[in-house]
Order: sequence, then C-alpha cells, then structure tokens
Amino acid sequence: MNETEIRMYESICRRDGIKAREIAKETGVPKTDINRLLYRSAFVRELCYRDDDYCWHGLIRQMRPHIGLGEFCGYYSTVKRFRNQSEDEWMDELQKGCKAVGRNLNDTRGLFHSFRDTREVMLSLFDDLDDLETDDWEICFELRINRARYIRIYADVLVITEDKVFSLEFKMKDRPDPGEELQAVKYAKYIEVIFGSDYEVIPALILTKAEDLYSWELVPESTAVLPICSGDMLFNLFDEYMGFLE
Repeated sequence: MNETEIRMYESICRRDGIKAREIAKETGVPKTDINRLLYRSAFVRELCYRDDDYCWHGLIRQMRPHIGLGEFCGYYSTVKRFRNQSEDEWMDELQKGCKAVGRNLNDTRGLFHSFRDTREVMLSLFDDLDDLETDDWEICFELRINRARYIRIYADVLVITEDKVFSLEFKMKDRPDPGEELQAVKYAKYIEVIFGSDYEVIPALILTKAEDLYSWELVPESTAVLPICSGDMLFNLFDEYMGFLE
C-alpha cells in the first residue's frame, strides 16, 4: 500500500460509514483518485465493504474496542475476561475460534501444549501488571487475516493497550533462530495498517523454554532490531515501552 491507500483505509475504519467524497476531503486526494483506489487497494477490497447508501465500512474498526477484530482471531477478549476464565473454558473457545478462522488444529507436534504454554506466560504477565489498569486491554490469540490471495497477516498473540499493539511470536525454545526472528517481524507493517496511525506496533519473539533472557537482536537481512525475551522476562518488554517502573 502507498501512503494514500493507508490514509484512505484509515478514514474508512475510524468511523461507521463514510462516502468517497468525504474520504477525498479528509485525505486531500482528488475524488477521482479515491474512487479508483477504493476498488484497487487490497486492504479496502478485502477488509472493507460498501453499503447500499454508498458508504464504506471497515470490517475491523480503528477504535477501542476494535469491533470486528474477533472475527479474525481464534480467541479475542478483554484482559479481565481472559484472566477470569478457566483453562478449559479458554481452550474450548480458542479451538472453536481457530476452526472458524481456518487455523489448522493438527496436534501431532504438540500444538495444544503450545497454546497452554502461551496462556500461562500471558497470565503470569498480567499478574505482574496487577497494580495497573489492564482490564480493558484487548488480547488476541491466533490472529489469522487470510483473505483471498491479497492479504496474509498472522500473529500468535496481540496485546492491545490504549496506544500500543504488542505482536508476540511464541516459540517453545531456549534460543532464537534467524528464521523465527524474521517471522516475528514479518507482519508488523501490515498490523500497523490494521490499527492505524494512533498505534505503535511492537513485534517481539518470546522463548518460553529460556530463563532470564531479555535482549535485542539485529534482524537478519535488515537494519531493524527485535526484542527477544523469555516468558519470565515479558514484563520487561512492556516496561520498556510503557515505563511502569519510572
């Protein structure tokens, strides 16, 4: 997407219905160009729709809570509800959601154990953050935006605060792998489009078999750096960006 398409997509997803002429006025782009891009841009074609009154709507709204986001996740909830659910309740909801979004649930390589491992890390994080107001934060497991051939966006876990999205790639390992580092950052720029310019997207690789690990690694074939941490150090990642201990 170019900058015009991103601004156009944001104009649509920030409200419940907007016409092409209003998008043109808001973005400062001629209406003829907007009309052309509305039917060419992959994000608009796949993640927006036009109603009978010629108003455009986003399938995922750029406001809290992010209405529509749950339709693309195995599990979507507030942090408060997530913390109050039993493991069986959470797993049942996750499995049903995964089937709905087309997530393969082949357990031959310990997928369900991986799910539970990830859940325990996230519960531990929110226990560490118990003194903060995290109840209305949103949490997603198994994000799968997979529309036709144009858009592929995946994430193991998203934690959505007031102005940040933590995109967490989980691996049941004790050391990083270059391919997994690339996987952790691969979809970050597209997640930025989904949530809009008011949000900062922070990708990270979480190694649940490591201990006392918190480091920054240069992403292969890139000048970007990626935070890598063990599950027991995930609090430090959030503190790095949100300044709890200042």
